[in-house]
Amino acid sequence: MPTIERKHTNSRMSQIVIHGNTVFLAGQVGEPHHTVAEQTRDALARVDALLKEAGSARENMLQTTIWLADMADFDAMNAVWDAWVPKGHAPARACGEAKLADPRLLVEVIVCASRP
Repeated sequence: MPTIERKHTNSRMSQIVIHGNTVFLAGQVGEPHHTVAEQTRDALARVDALLKEAGSARENMLQTTIWLADMADFDAMNAVWDAWVPKGHAPARACGEAKLADPRLLVEVIVCASRP
């Protein structure tokens, strides 16, 4: 049976959980007080760093959930997302509107990926 490895863990959550060759990331956000495009870039840079630490990469994404504080930001977020996702490697994806943990946050990105 595969073991479960947790990284950057506190009493509430882990930023990375690895089970076998599957990598689960906690929701990643950008810096508050930035635009949704800037927050999306920040969040995706954090996703890149965590995937790399876990032995994966954006080309190995399986599924992504994106929460927006306001669906009016859908196009601005997608402009950043579309430029970031490697051509031919788009994951299964859902995007919805939700009240995020901090009212200054506009977007949160949750990723599940595989390790080669």
